[in-house]
Amino acid sequence: MKEIKGIITPIITPMDQEENINETELKNQVKRQLTAGTHGIFSFGTNGEGYILKEEEKEKILSIVVEEVNGKVPVYAGTGCISTKDTIHQSLKAQSIGADILSIITPSFAAASQNELYEHYKSIATAVNLPIVLYNIPARTGNALLPDTVEKLSHIENIVGIKDSSGNFDNILQYIEKTRYRKEFAVLAGSDSLILWTLMAGGKGAVSGCANVYPETIVAVYENYIAGKIEAAKDKQESIREFRNCFKYGNPNTIVKAAVELLGYPVGKCRTPFRLLSEEGMKMLKKVLIENREKGMC
Repeated sequence: MKEIKGIITPIITPMDQEENINETELKNQVKRQLTAGTHGIFSFGTNGEGYILKEEEKEKILSIVVEEVNGKVPVYAGTGCISTKDTIHQSLKAQSIGADILSIITPSFAAASQNELYEHYKSIATAVNLPIVLYNIPARTGNALLPDTVEKLSHIENIVGIKDSSGNFDNILQYIEKTRYRKEFAVLAGSDSLILWTLMAGGKGAVSGCANVYPETIVAVYENYIAGKIEAAKDKQESIREFRNCFKYGNPNTIVKAAVELLGYPVGKCRTPFRLLSEEGMKMLKKVLIENREKGMC
């Protein structure tokens, strides 16, 4: 099994004006991430707009990513659906295309008990032959994976980690504490503001949306930490604060994709209706990008 660690980029899905996938630019974005030293590419995660892509589009995206990565780093595929049956179907498809690791978000909309979540993931793990990283983002799905449930799931051999995007650092700490018995189990930060602090607490890395904008900077947080250069890691961690402050102007996915476009990459906008950014927000985003370019961040 490929080791789960470092900075994993939930790569954006470039689109043209008709909202069709821009295959050429997707390949370019994969190359950009690999050049920056990212440790994994995550296809159709939240930043990749997996929630709004058709099944055939996901197959196309994953095929392109797998081909472009060519074994250099692990390829993750976000295959979580609302139903267990559909999640298994998507997971088996990703497995056949060549994904290395599955990231499976909790079911959404309908409330699920912790026992239902456990049975959901257990059934998926039994049906596939790939490592699974759980994905906790209760603000988006309405269902949270509690630390006790994660501990229980960690005893299933091919459930090997969890990405936490709750924004609650105590939740991350509990995940780490309750799975510490299993050395290879990876707790990953899903909030960019918590990358370094998760590493310092015993986590293995992060799935970083901001890495789409500042890949070298985000990779440097991890690499400096691993090298024992904590102050340098802190400087890199803190350097993205002003960019993250722009998230108050809209959906973070929208901000991230708009930023990459402003950097000169033709990635287009997010698929409607999730694409509007106020005039004030765009003004602030441009200002931050100019300032960060002067600092050598982009």
